[in-house]
Amino acid sequence: MDNLKNKTIVIGISGGIAAYKICALTSRLQKQGADTHIILTKHAQHFVTPLTLQTLSKNKVIMDMFDTNFEPNVQHISLAKKADILVIAPATANVIAKIAHGIADDFLTTNTLASTAPKLVCPTMNTEMLRNPITQENIKKLQSLGYHILYGEEGHLACGDQGSGRMAEPEVIERHIKKIIYPKKDLVNKTVLITAGATREDIDGVRCITNYSSGKMGIALAKEAVSRGAEVIFIHGNIKAPMDFEAKKIGVFSTDDMYNAVMQHYKLADIIIMAAAPSDYRIKDKFNQKIKSEQITLELEKNIDIAQELGKVKGDKILVIFSAETQDATVNAKDKFIKKNADMAVANNVTLEGAGFDIDTNIASLIFKDKIVNLDKMLKTELAEIIFDNILTLRKF
Repeated sequence: MDNLKNKTIVIGISGGIAAYKICALTSRLQKQGADTHIILTKHAQHFVTPLTLQTLSKNKVIMDMFDTNFEPNVQHISLAKKADILVIAPATANVIAKIAHGIADDFLTTNTLASTAPKLVCPTMNTEMLRNPITQENIKKLQSLGYHILYGEEGHLACGDQGSGRMAEPEVIERHIKKIIYPKKDLVNKTVLITAGATREDIDGVRCITNYSSGKMGIALAKEAVSRGAEVIFIHGNIKAPMDFEAKKIGVFSTDDMYNAVMQHYKLADIIIMAAAPSDYRIKDKFNQKIKSEQITLELEKNIDIAQELGKVKGDKILVIFSAETQDATVNAKDKFIKKNADMAVANNVTLEGAGFDIDTNIASLIFKDKIVNLDKMLKTELAEIIFDNILTLRKF
């Protein structure tokens, strides 16, 4: 079930340029039968008009805590009690800070404090404001209190910067609203082992061989598994993104370290997802001290293939492998799929725009024994959901 009939959705709009996108979101929700109520902060009124939102939502837009035309059936605490979900989008640094510290000085913050409904916050601001440790601490506090946080993909900002801080697109917010209202709990009592990030192989005391993997895909998979009720074992190398989810987390350095950790824990898992980027090679003779010579020849030797070793012993466990390629992605991934006795391979060409390392999106193909499913560019969080949906078609748990 994913329609929104008879569901009350309260959207709080704070003062950011992305406020105009809420018009499209409101329209999408209305078409699916949602009873949509809009709260507009004083600053938000500079970016979008109440009349537009009232026309789209078919409900009066609330702007003032002390409205003389007070309607007790929809306003103040009544609306907080009525909501099935409260969405704050765009959520500025100011509003996030207020909510994190319990400040209730306008209708939006008062309603947020009073509501026991699930809350979805869409941070939207300048990149440096988002990266500021104060903002990050405020967001972490909201997460610890059970708030759902949804970021948009990186890109061009209204201030001219390039980076994170954009609001998620209306269709993405809509999907997350449905996901929160109708949560999937199809992995309860199941254990998922996920590897993520880059391993490193020492050259000398200060240098190493590694790769560009950020671990973002593995983190997205871990969050999706947790949201579906799974116990997660998260074995990770070098990670560039926050690991803000509940799991047994095991940090490793080298490919050998990751292999040992995986082999120690894989028997506990029902599903194994190899999303890490372990180094294929290591230095044959590591230098104990920093290399001083201007020229040097390094001899490499091949590391163990963790996924291939798992394929030999996995039994009835589901094994999903990842294949990052620069050419012939599906062909190469299909070869790995067969060689490693996998149940699914996720292939992507990292040279394509929107499919590289350390970004929030991916363009992937899902490879199975009898078919290949080509996917469009999407957020890694969306891809994680699709991957698990497909895993669950492979075998009944």
